[in-house]
Amino acid sequence: MARGSMETELMSDPTIKLPDDLLVEIVSRVPYKSTCCCKCVSTRWRDLVSHPDHREKLPRSTLAGFFYKTRGMGRDGRFPHVYQSVSGNWCPLDASLSFLPECEKLDILDCCNDLLLCRRRTARKKLDHRRTLEYVVCNPATEKWVTFPATQYSWLVDDARLGFDPAFSSHFHVFDLVTVVASNLNYKYDYRIKKVEIYSSKAGGWTHHIVWDNPIEILCLSGGTFFSGVLYLCADNNSVAAVDVESNCRIIPIPTSPDARGVPNVYVSQGQLYLTDHGSSELSIWVLEDSIGENCWTMKLKVSYLQLVGVEYSSAGEHYGVISAHPEHDEIFITVESASGFFSQMKLFSYEMDSKELRFVCDLGWNSRCPYLPYVPLFSESLTDGH
Repeated sequence: MARGSMETELMSDPTIKLPDDLLVEIVSRVPYKSTCCCKCVSTRWRDLVSHPDHREKLPRSTLAGFFYKTRGMGRDGRFPHVYQSVSGNWCPLDASLSFLPECEKLDILDCCNDLLLCRRRTARKKLDHRRTLEYVVCNPATEKWVTFPATQYSWLVDDARLGFDPAFSSHFHVFDLVTVVASNLNYKYDYRIKKVEIYSSKAGGWTHHIVWDNPIEILCLSGGTFFSGVLYLCADNNSVAAVDVESNCRIIPIPTSPDARGVPNVYVSQGQLYLTDHGSSELSIWVLEDSIGENCWTMKLKVSYLQLVGVEYSSAGEHYGVISAHPEHDEIFITVESASGFFSQMKLFSYEMDSKELRFVCDLGWNSRCPYLPYVPLFSESLTDGH
């Protein structure tokens, strides 16, 4: 290399003579958000930070907070969206998503890692009584977003799920869950998935259409999670339905308490699938050791409600619920609903499973509504074809 070109390159990147291993060691000591900025220094820095071999050493994003709705109506007749931070204000967000184009109605349906799945309905145009329904997937941290048309079934869909794992791909999938509603003799409403439409951002369209002769019954108020290319949903008859991006489905039996009083749920933490089971007096957490195997659940935690939340919130009148597991630590997040005068107050706690330490996080107020969607910010350009 000529002397002049070498001097120019040294001026633009003084670390050019540092070995890759030493540079990675230096970058590993800065906060996650700064690590993302390091990718903009040069092509070499970008490749080093993005390389899979360095993923374990470099800092990663962590759970920043939760999106949820409140029972109070906004001025436009919608349930207002709220964002609650659980790790300080290092990643402030605009819960109204004001960076998105104006529309008649916008609903947040799901959150997977750093991406939000929304459904927007446009206003009627002059001399045209039709409304347009479309999906929006956005990254609140970077304010990047993409839109794509809904399916012909989307007007009938109350539930849609998002699948995105930046560790494996920059592309996402959307699952349109078309349900039929049935009630039993106890007036309990069951939501049975009859059709599933799957959208692929890589293909740029709806790639799979599934119709089941025997609809899968999804428990009311149960959530779901996307893990290693598979969407897991809590189903009826003590089982979890696993639907992959190629439209294959299998049913996994789950262990539940004989006196279960709450709806089981699934979460992802530390590269494993967690299952929570609420008994009448205790909480159990199970781990699916091998997501490809069958019936491989092992007990991780069993704790009484008295041990979990202490005497103050352990009375029979309280309502408990695990809303998420921390993606990197042995920590779960719990909501506790307690009576306060004519209203009930919803409080958010975190519980360290190893130390058995309960920590009060914040008051969510009396009008918060589930689902509580965990948000993990990612500052890279994950929406490669977005705005």
